Amino acid sequence: MKSFRFRLLVAALAVLLGSVIAKSQTTTYAPPPPSMHGHEFGMGGPGMGGPRMEFLARQLNLTDDQKTQMKAIAEKERPTMQPLRQQERQIDQQLRQYVEGKYDATSVQNLAAQKAQIQTQLTVAETQLHNQLYQVLTEDQKAQLKQIETNHEAHMKKHMNQAPPAPPAQ
Repeated sequence: MKSFRFRLLVAALAVLLGSVIAKSQTTTYAPPPPSMHGHEFGMGGPGMGGPRMEFLARQLNLTDDQKTQMKAIAEKERPTMQPLRQQERQIDQQLRQYVEGKYDATSVQNLAAQKAQIQTQLTVAETQLHNQLYQVLTEDQKAQLKQIETNHEAHMKKHMNQAPPAPPAQ
């Protein structure tokens, strides 16, 4: 249970970080390469940007100083994470050739192993980043974040426990 809550905290901090970065950057957003049938090869979840990040930043009532600190932390960590994400995207592109063309199990296995190593490095870097961002929050904001996580967890649990609709009768 604690592991799940920690992961949820990390996800919430990722959302928070994204909001701070999104508001601070003036460059245009380059979307990821198109995915097969609308699904990503990577393990990152959809919807980690935009309104959800802004919502969390508003809910926690971040001060300008906190936003500045978080931006500095993110900028400091960017050189570590950006090349890893780029490598992961390149592997995803290579994997596509085995989906669309001739399948080679050995090559796919090798690419999957490389991707797993990159994902491990990304997980470590992201967890370190989220920890640093979490330390910027006040005790009240940390409590608010935990409440948001609890509410989100309850909502997801309720959503996951709902039975799918019955098939039509014939």
